[in-house]
Amino acid sequence: QVQLVESGGGLVQPGGSLSLSCAASGNILSINVMGWYRQVPGKERELVASITNGGTTNYADSVKGRFTIARDYAKNTVYVQMNSLKPEDTAAYYCWGIIRTLKGGVSDYWGQGTQVTVSS
Repeated sequence: QVQLVESGGGLVQPGGSLSLSCAASGNILSINVMGWYRQVPGKERELVASITNGGTTNYADSVKGRFTIARDYAKNTVYVQMNSLKPEDTAAYYCWGIIRTLKGGVSDYWGQGTQVTVSS
């Protein structure tokens, strides 16, 4: 069993900053990719940023230059630093990972989600 537990999020004014973190735990053999998705009601979940085992990062065009993703490989933790936040960044943010378990299977795993609200 694998768990992804997020922390961070909350309410911030436009132009402000927030940091999210997500720790993976459980029967983990290896983590191929970790990242963050976000979703607003009525819309599809979209990839915000991801980072591979090799450190290759990928960002949505809408957050490039404002968000930075990083991993602590020893702690199975992924972070995203969000700067210059805009009202359109308001969403539920979900941690995601492609994880190989000790049983050998590879699956997508998700956190429970954390709300980020950008408003004055």
